[in-house]
Amino acid sequence: MMETEMNTITDKIRKKIQSFETEQMIEEVGEVSFIGDGIARVIGLTNVMAGELVQFENGAYGMAQNLERNDVGVIIFGTYENIHEGETVKRTGRILDVPVGEALIGRVVDALGRPIDGLGPIETTKRRPVENEAPGVMDRKSVHQSLATGLKVVDALVPIGKGQRELIIGDRKTGKTSIAIDAIINQKGKDTLCIYVAIGQKESTVKTLVETLKRYGAMDYTTVVSASASQPAPMPYIAPYSGTAMAEEFMYAGRDVLIVYDDLSKQAAAYREISLLLRRPPGREAYPGDVFYLHSRLLERSAKLNDALGGGSLTALPIIETQAGDISAYIPTNVISITDGQIFLESDLFNSGVRPGLSAGLSVSRVGGSAQIKAMKKVSGTLRIDLASYRELEAFTQFGSDLDMATQKKLNRGKRTVEVLKQGIHQPLPIEHQVSILFALTHGVLDSIPIEKIKDFEKGLYQHLEYEHSDILTAIREQEVIPDEEEFYTILDKYKTIFMYEGSK
Repeated sequence: MMETEMNTITDKIRKKIQSFETEQMIEEVGEVSFIGDGIARVIGLTNVMAGELVQFENGAYGMAQNLERNDVGVIIFGTYENIHEGETVKRTGRILDVPVGEALIGRVVDALGRPIDGLGPIETTKRRPVENEAPGVMDRKSVHQSLATGLKVVDALVPIGKGQRELIIGDRKTGKTSIAIDAIINQKGKDTLCIYVAIGQKESTVKTLVETLKRYGAMDYTTVVSASASQPAPMPYIAPYSGTAMAEEFMYAGRDVLIVYDDLSKQAAAYREISLLLRRPPGREAYPGDVFYLHSRLLERSAKLNDALGGGSLTALPIIETQAGDISAYIPTNVISITDGQIFLESDLFNSGVRPGLSAGLSVSRVGGSAQIKAMKKVSGTLRIDLASYRELEAFTQFGSDLDMATQKKLNRGKRTVEVLKQGIHQPLPIEHQVSILFALTHGVLDSIPIEKIKDFEKGLYQHLEYEHSDILTAIREQEVIPDEEEFYTILDKYKTIFMYEGSK
């Protein structure tokens, strides 16, 4: 009996030994030879790829950038103070990716897609690489749908279409971010998702901005990606690519997405810092030679896809800060050459109370009328010329010469045009309201109204049309045309008579 049990045990042990298999796992491990200012130099990673993720001994991640003969230059994501020389670094075999999908809507995340809003983890299994090839020529469709910002001066003079890249450029404190935020707020109820990428901004500024979006109900369809000024340079550098990867997930699913990069000047400065620390050769203004490629490979990913790929779109509003209005500087000229137009904001206009302070002469949309609805195209046709000739005449009249009737008429129309195009912060207007007031302006309805009363007239007109002629507003919004121009003129002229009569009492 005992011998039988011994034999059974022996057989089991023998089978176990025979079935035992060893697994060999080979990892390529390097060693930190230098650490400082958000970068590390690593020796021993012979086969590492450019752009590959590597992991440090303390769990932090970095990305291989410089592949040199003796070592590898790695940029570190997050804090680097507790990484020391001599510690091990191992390859991961994958490139940097971020979480994507519906779970990110309404959240505030860092440049690596990690939540920083205190609302718990992001429940998604989908991920996309931060660097992705831009859609090819045959994958695209020409821009033909309007993406209204709710700002009269933008939608009339420099219209933005779905899939376009429109640069917002100007000096510090000229209202660049406000235009972008208004565009996001105006997408409410329009099935357009928004992503706001805050690059190198103060954390308090980002918090205020998120509160503003919440107040107007815009966080319901917006994701905020924040790489604050207190973070090492690799985070502001990678943030725009991360935000674009999140946007592409929706674009390739057939959705419309608006992305704001605020601002790319700070991303370029972060990239310059990284490049100088990695000892790359500096070029003009100490920027590396590939700084143009830095922005071109980012902005080329914005597109209107063809129907075979779902017809989704990614519209980009990059922001660039100028110094003393110099748009001929290195980074501004680079980005101007990549984008499909620019909204140039002038300090003098902004400071004189013309807000948004858009310069009609220097602002342009290379997509033009194809990004406007028919009604808007009709009422805004002569607006740019009227504004430009007014600016010219305004300078001329400073000499104090006598003016003929035609010149006085142009000046009066110009003053009213400037007044109508003024708009308060975070007060985007529906397109039918914009068309109504611009129709009144271009057809001379406002010519006899005192300039100081135009804002009151505008507010009253919207209320009058909503209560008495909502069918016309519906036609402008849905059919994108003014149903009967003569009838519409009569309605506006009658309201002007009522307004003037009530004002005289």
